[in-house]
Amino acid sequence: MKIFVPGGGGYVGSKLIPALLKNDYEVVVYDLFLYGENVFDELENKSNLTLIKGDIRDLNKIEKAVQGCDSVIHLACISNDPSFELNPKLGKSVNLDSFEPFVKICKKHKIKRFIYASSSSVYGIKKEKSVTEDMSLEPLTDYSKFKVLCEKILLSNTDDNFIGTVIRPATVCGYAPRQRLDVIVNILTNHAYNNGKIKVVGGSQLRPNIHIDDMVRAYITILEAPKEIVHGEIFNAGYQNYSVLEISKMVQNRVSRKRKVEMEVVPTNDNRSYHISSEKIQKQLGFVANYTINDAVESLINAFEQKKLNDPLGNKLYFNIETMKAINLE
Repeated sequence: MKIFVPGGGGYVGSKLIPALLKNDYEVVVYDLFLYGENVFDELENKSNLTLIKGDIRDLNKIEKAVQGCDSVIHLACISNDPSFELNPKLGKSVNLDSFEPFVKICKKHKIKRFIYASSSSVYGIKKEKSVTEDMSLEPLTDYSKFKVLCEKILLSNTDDNFIGTVIRPATVCGYAPRQRLDVIVNILTNHAYNNGKIKVVGGSQLRPNIHIDDMVRAYITILEAPKEIVHGEIFNAGYQNYSVLEISKMVQNRVSRKRKVEMEVVPTNDNRSYHISSEKIQKQLGFVANYTINDAVESLINAFEQKKLNDPLGNKLYFNIETMKAINLE
């Protein structure tokens, strides 16, 4: 099977692509490679890997690139609220306007499966303890609102020959070849290890996280599942929902084995909590998270110790908003 992965040069893609290749898939990565073109340099065997540098909005290029592929895992987007809000017009053109034309192109060229990476932020803030896939969506930002619209576009285009599935991931954490250090577990670990200090703003807010290796497993699980149990379905993908303070203490405990870590807790007016239930993906697909937040922290500590990350506190490549400011993409 040949898999087309727009956005495959990003954080999750940098771990997903090697896993797909290991499972004997052919892979076409279509990406602007804004965060570096050396993401897959360490792969030993690239014979089944094609890299195409291109913009998701370039429909002519997309149409040529997708030909001969069987499935799509759509990861491409301006990913996170600050990066999106830096240039809302750009965010809309990448995250929303290009989506339906791309779906139509995929159907035209007989793509059999299309997996869309949405976000658990589509629920907004819920008081219920168990936030499941059938709950109302109350997105708070344009980034999240456009994720909802893309979900609807995909699912309205599915049919027996075009199997569409939506996945709503929690916040991903852990080490990857294309590293992000602007998501909560990674932020805290970076500052704990490299600054010796964690600043906790508030602390009671809940945040769902998922280890990057589990995120990769979730995509492959959906890709390989019988079509009748993923067709037109939506799946949350997360681990446990911990508070910011609980996550901070986990990070502090792990990093403290290497060096002293101070923790400062400061009040906040923003006590928004996010939490999701991942029971459906477990019941329908048998998917259970194998890795913990502690595992993610350990993977980052190892990366710091092995000097895999260059200037982790200052290098803009690890921070989406800083890279987007620097390149000024239009």
